[in-house]
Amino acid sequence: KINKYLINFWSIVRKIGVIGGSGFIGSFLIDKLGVNKTLNFDKNPSVKYEKITTIGNILNKSELDSFLKDIDCVVLLAAEHKDNIDPVSLYYDVNVEGTKNVLDLMSEHNINHLIFTSTVAIYGLDKKYPSENTIPEPFNHYGKSKLMAEDQINNWYSKNPRNKSVTIIRPTVVFGENNRGNVYNLINQIRKGKFMMIGSGKNKKSIAYVGNIVSFIDNLISSKPKGISVYNYCDLPNLNMSQLTSVIYDSFEKKKPLIKLPYFFAYLIGFFFDILSKILKTEFPISRIRIKKFISNSVYDSKKSHTIFNQKYNLEESIRKTIIFEFNKNC
Repeated sequence: KINKYLINFWSIVRKIGVIGGSGFIGSFLIDKLGVNKTLNFDKNPSVKYEKITTIGNILNKSELDSFLKDIDCVVLLAAEHKDNIDPVSLYYDVNVEGTKNVLDLMSEHNINHLIFTSTVAIYGLDKKYPSENTIPEPFNHYGKSKLMAEDQINNWYSKNPRNKSVTIIRPTVVFGENNRGNVYNLINQIRKGKFMMIGSGKNKKSIAYVGNIVSFIDNLISSKPKGISVYNYCDLPNLNMSQLTSVIYDSFEKKKPLIKLPYFFAYLIGFFFDILSKILKTEFPISRIRIKKFISNSVYDSKKSHTIFNQKYNLEESIRKTIIFEFNKNC
């Protein structure tokens, strides 16, 4: 009986450690999990969860060591992910060496439950509906460094797989309230009348609402599946750019323009802004890589994740919900 009580007490005291929880996805995840069973480690303060946040760097093992001593499950969100990070070595420092630091200390603290957010960027551009078994061919340093981090995790697992629960999630572009990523920028450009379709608009894009992906993570924490698993994650159905922009135009009660910009001219514009960015040492919202990503097909096979998880929020409703929150628009 004493041992049983000690085990129950230990399960109450031990926490879920979210590494990189001050950001967009992390804040929603802590909302979902609750502050009573969650601790956050991040190099930046948390606007919402200051009391449970430890300020530290994933590259500093002593800071990580102190944080992990009371942790039972690690959700590793921390990453360098923005385009045009300079120097590029930061991608590998944070995404690869930082992951290795976490894994080393998890072994020292006997933590066997890990959920790691990777990225669909490991597959490369214009892959035809890649599944978890598709051979990765990352095209940028973010994708390359995340694939190397996955390799670190696989090696860590294989050295001592006993009692370990490891899940690698490869999410697509995630959007939602308070995010300032690609989907928000698209919505805002349409709102301001500054958007012009590049190409035919038939290229498809997989996206994911933040409320769905944190629910998926929550399910994985609760179920604690045995062994190591990899899941693509995107919401269904997959929309092409014409369908996606139609939802946004309709939400703002705007008429959708018929004029489209040919890819060749858009690429030249991106080339010009790349040169200007280097001269002025300023990042612009237009670049060759962003234009290339815009016109590419980015559709991923997420059947595996949807066999264990029922999508909570409808995709089109989630887009409208985001627009209502961000722009106080009654759509």
